[in-house]
Amino acid sequence: MNRKVWLWYIFAGGIAVGASLLGLLASSVMVSPETVFAILAKHVLRWTWQADIPISLDLIIWNIRAPRVVLGLLIGASLSLAGAAFQGLLRNPLADPYIIGVSSGASLGAVIVLFFQFSLWGLGAFTLPITAIIGGFVALVLVFGMTHLSSRSLAVETIILSGVIMTSFMSAIVSLIIALSQREDMSQILYWLMGNVGMRGWSYVQLLLPFALVGALLLLIHVRELNALALGESSAEHLGVNVRRKKALILIGASLLTGASVAVSGAIGFVGLVIPHLVRLVTGPDHRHVLPLSMLIGGAYLVLADLLARTVISPRELPIGVITALIGAPVFAFLLIRQQAGRRGRG
Repeated sequence: MNRKVWLWYIFAGGIAVGASLLGLLASSVMVSPETVFAILAKHVLRWTWQADIPISLDLIIWNIRAPRVVLGLLIGASLSLAGAAFQGLLRNPLADPYIIGVSSGASLGAVIVLFFQFSLWGLGAFTLPITAIIGGFVALVLVFGMTHLSSRSLAVETIILSGVIMTSFMSAIVSLIIALSQREDMSQILYWLMGNVGMRGWSYVQLLLPFALVGALLLLIHVRELNALALGESSAEHLGVNVRRKKALILIGASLLTGASVAVSGAIGFVGLVIPHLVRLVTGPDHRHVLPLSMLIGGAYLVLADLLARTVISPRELPIGVITALIGAPVFAFLLIRQQAGRRGRG
C-alpha cells in the first residue's frame, strides 16, 4: 500500500478508537477517564485497581454505555460495508443497503411484532430482532425469486427493479399497520422505525455479532470479485469470475449485514450511502481498501451520531436515524452537486 492509504488507515483507526472513548466518557452524566478505564479493566481483564467505584457508575458504563458504543460500531460498520458492496456490485454510487428491500422486510417483521404484541416461544425479548431478521431474509428470497423469473443471469437492473418493487410493497404494509394502530402503539412503532441503539444491552450485541461476522467475512473474501464486477459483468467473466454465483454470495453477505442491523437498531439511513461514497473519493475504487476503511469510518460515524443524539437535548434523546439523516442528506447533496459540476467542467 502507498503512504497515502496507510495514513487513511491510521486516521480511520484513530477516529474509531477516539469516538468509542468519547462515547464512554461523555453523556448527561460525565465520568472521569480514570474511572471509565478502571471499570473496563475490571470487567474485561478482571483487573481491579479502584476498589471504591460506585455501583451506579459501574452500571452506567458497563451495562448502558459500553454495549451502546459496541452496537454503534457494529451497526455503523455493517451498514457502511454493505453500502460499499452494493455500490460496487450494482455499479451505482447512489446504491445503499436498503436498495433491494431487505431493510423493508426487516422493518415489516419488527412492526408486526410491535403491532400484535406476540412473543415467539422461548425467545422472549428476542422475538422482535429474530422476527425482523426472518423478515429481511423473506424479502431477499422474494427479490431473488422475481429476479430469477425475469432474468436468469441476475442482471443488475432487474435486481434493482425487484428491490424497488419489494421495498414499495412492504413499506405500504408497514404504513397500513401504522394507520390501524392505536396512538400508543403508533408512537412506539414510529420511534423504532427512526432508529436507536440505546437500552439494548449486551444481549443484543451477542445477537448481532454472529450475523455481522458472517456477512463481513462473505464480503471481505470477495474483494477481487467486487473489483472485477465493478468493471462490468462481461469484463468479470473474461477475468474468470463466476458472475452469477459471486453476485449471489455478495448480495447474501450485504443483506445479512443490513437485515441484522435493522433488526437490532431499526432503520438508520444514509450511513451506508454516504460513508462508502466519501471513502471512494479519497482512496479510489479499489475494494481492498474501500471495504475495511468504510467499516472503520462508518462505525466511528455512528458512535458519534449516537453521542450527539443523546446529548443535544439531554436528558431527552433523539432517534439516531434523525441525526444521520440531518447530517447525511446535506453532505450527500453537496457531494452529488460537486460530482455533477466536475463532469460538466470536464465535458
